[in-house]
This record gives sequence, structure tokens and C-alpha cells, in this order.
Amino acid sequence: MQEFFAMGGYGAYVWSAFGISAFILLINLLQPVLQHRQAIRDADDFHHQD
Repeated sequence: MQEFFAMGGYGAYVWSAFGISAFILLINLLQPVLQHRQAIRDADDFHHQD
């Protein structure tokens, strides 16, 4: 099992690249959801100004 994580001596590079990629994918999934929620709040605030 330790050999798997060591990746033939390249484990630090492989796992850091994997972690960075996973983090970026997570951001790419969450950012549109958060922006949509903010747009809904902004539209609701604009609508209730009347």
C-alpha cells in the first residue's frame, strides 16, 4: 500500500497535482451555485424596493 502512495518516488507530485485538480473542480462546481444564489437575492432586493 505504501508503494501505491509513493508512486515510484513521484507521490508528492502526483498527489499534490491530484489535490489541486480536485480543489479547482470543486470551485468550478460551487461558484455558479453561489453566483446564482446571489443573483436571486439581488433580484429579490430590487423587486422589494418598490
